[in-house]
Amino acid sequence: MNEQKMPNPVNPLLKFWGIMLAITLILNLIVLPLISSSRVRETSYSFFLDSVEKGTVEMVQIEQSEINYIISQDGITQVCKTGIIDDPTLVPTLREKDIPFGSVIPSEPNPIMSFLLSWIMPIAMIGLMSYFLNRNLRKRMGNMPGMQFGSGKTGKQYVPDENSVKFSDVAGQEEAKESLMEVVDYLENPEKYAKVGAKCPKGVLLVGPPGTGKTLIAKAVAGEANVPFFSISGSEFVEMFVGRGAAKVRELFEQASKNAPCIVFIDEIDTIGKSRGSSFSTNDEREQTLNQLLTEMDGFGANKGVIILAATNRPEILDPALLRPGRFDRTVPLELPDLQGRIDILKVHAKNIKISGDIDYNYLARATSGASGAQLANIINEGALRAVREGRDAVLQEDLEESIETVIAGQQKKNAIMSDEEKKIVAYHEIGHALVAALQSHSAPVEKITIVPRTSGALGYTMQVEEGDKYLVSKSEALARLATIAGGRAAEEVVFNEITTGASNDIEKMTQLARSMVTKYGMSDEFGMMGLSQQSGGKYLDGGEQMNCSQATAEKVDKEVRAIINAAQEKARQLLRDNMDSLHELSAFLMKEETITGKQFMEILNKEPVA
Repeated sequence: MNEQKMPNPVNPLLKFWGIMLAITLILNLIVLPLISSSRVRETSYSFFLDSVEKGTVEMVQIEQSEINYIISQDGITQVCKTGIIDDPTLVPTLREKDIPFGSVIPSEPNPIMSFLLSWIMPIAMIGLMSYFLNRNLRKRMGNMPGMQFGSGKTGKQYVPDENSVKFSDVAGQEEAKESLMEVVDYLENPEKYAKVGAKCPKGVLLVGPPGTGKTLIAKAVAGEANVPFFSISGSEFVEMFVGRGAAKVRELFEQASKNAPCIVFIDEIDTIGKSRGSSFSTNDEREQTLNQLLTEMDGFGANKGVIILAATNRPEILDPALLRPGRFDRTVPLELPDLQGRIDILKVHAKNIKISGDIDYNYLARATSGASGAQLANIINEGALRAVREGRDAVLQEDLEESIETVIAGQQKKNAIMSDEEKKIVAYHEIGHALVAALQSHSAPVEKITIVPRTSGALGYTMQVEEGDKYLVSKSEALARLATIAGGRAAEEVVFNEITTGASNDIEKMTQLARSMVTKYGMSDEFGMMGLSQQSGGKYLDGGEQMNCSQATAEKVDKEVRAIINAAQEKARQLLRDNMDSLHELSAFLMKEETITGKQFMEILNKEPVA
């Protein structure tokens, strides 16, 4: 089939001057006559004579076909006109009333001058203004990607060098690195695959929560294979001009083909890759861009040496046509790191800072359960910043421990001064949490208790650190966790016979956990294994839960949740009543020291001398 050439578009300059001509015609033939006619009031000849008799006419101008005159009434001056009538008494009457009058000598207008003033000058003025506005706009927006037409360059290109990211710079994602090593091997030895007839995946989709290192591991693939790396965000394809997004897709793949073998990385691909079934429009700019991307991915062969890597934390909204084999053949999940992964990540980032003394990476990793790689990198950096603030040139273990608390609860509020009564309430509240946790067999060990206010709004907190990662939580452990959370409010009740607003965050956590036990985990005596809720948001973006049951069932769920919470709160009260001496002693010690360790807490609880 012969390729048909598309007709050339209309010259933009001709379109511009055509618009200018149309504007000038409208101004001269419609707008200006309307404006000029709206200023003069047309009246009858009898009204004109009556106005002369009343003395409201100030001036009269007699022309060939009409009489123009000015009347003044109640301080308002108006121009009026009326037709010509053969009236020989008009001039004597005007003389009698002493009204100035005159006649206009008709003259032929200069046609050249009229044409210049009415047509040429407006067009020239509009063209001159457009020229300066356009030049100013080009100066301001000339460097914007969306305004550089036909540039042929899309995305950022990274050329491999000695500082390129390698797999050794990526930790905590061993399974993902293993999956991507095949891509690296293909880029290094494509003939090995061609000999067998195997095809390397055209596209690899990296999915996972924010901060797990999707962009970093994509750069590491290019660094290991020693090939160019093109990086672009999905939002860069979204343009204000129709068709520009599709053009940028074509330019990107043209660049990649010229630089093969190479890696093309599209970050946040969900920006342009959303499922088309969820859109009301069938021909919008985003859909055109997606269609062009699908076409381009079909257009190059599997062994051309161009590998497409894309990242998203919302894979559930991607278009099925984008995920089918032949486009994105492989999905590589990057999950939050486990205990050993966190240890490795902390060590990788700690290589870039100066450290003094032994660092217990195992403790730091246990204290940061659920943290992403980006958060762990931030903790290391916060520790280095604290060392500088303290006037030291090396980072200590205490700096990193404090940085964990800074990331979790914020900086210490050194100028916040609580009254003795509030300080006492907060001390009992935090000891209530710690004591209930220590008195139960299914609770994590208490590591630290403090009543120093933090910038996050917390007046104090109790830190518990698990011995290792936990992937399953039993019902007994969940109930123990509820009782521990309820220990703060329970301590206020049994000691002061009063409650405060300090338990607001505890109430939120208890309600969320108890509701999940009933609707999600099947830990309810009444509903058993019945699922009563479903996730409403993305898997990797902590989407909320929404009820998936009738209104009558939802009411029963609320009663069940309330019963679980009340039982946990009563258990906490009873544990504290049975250990009132320890509660008073530990609270007094915490008020004095403001911060105590888990070891000090357990020594007092076990009646051993404090070191």
